[in-house]
Amino acid sequence: MKYGKRLREEIERCLPEWRGEFISYKQLKKQLNLIDPVSRAKKRSRISIEDLLHAGNGRVDVNFMRFTQLLDVELHKVNTFYIDKEEDYVIRLKELKNMEANLCCRETMMNLQKSILDFHAEMVCLLHYSVLNSTGFRKIVKKQKKRASSSNVQFNSVPRVLDQPFLSTELLYNLMKECEAMLYRLFLAGEP
Repeated sequence: MKYGKRLREEIERCLPEWRGEFISYKQLKKQLNLIDPVSRAKKRSRISIEDLLHAGNGRVDVNFMRFTQLLDVELHKVNTFYIDKEEDYVIRLKELKNMEANLCCRETMMNLQKSILDFHAEMVCLLHYSVLNSTGFRKIVKKQKKRASSSNVQFNSVPRVLDQPFLSTELLYNLMKECEAMLYRLFLAGEP
């Protein structure tokens, strides 16, 4: 099964409410396929990025520019969503810790345990979001790199794609560990 189809199915199965926040893999792939389609059929000598941009007659290769712009837009969209969620999770964890510190009865403790479990599950979903987008960007950049080598274009998106906030999940893992520690304390406190 093709990645684009698997991505759509996974989004619908796990995270339909975040549908618009994922990489638009299909759009990126369509735009990538528009870049210099003639050069795939014929071999040319190595050309530079400037040669591609100015296509020999002074005009900019519009499809190449659209692809790079779309790639940047998609990276920004995914990063913004991920960072916003991380910030929300930091705030929510502090609220849950305050609730833990001010427990008054067993019913409150049970509600807090449920809230923490739900919160942890949402963070697992964000981790899943990161993995799915990471895979999508890795695949589209691999296709772009393959296209560039077949047309002998010296351009590589890998460095900027690999250096993105949504790929750094350390904070998210730390938040998840803190949730697990809170649950452990609460479940121990609930035992006789």
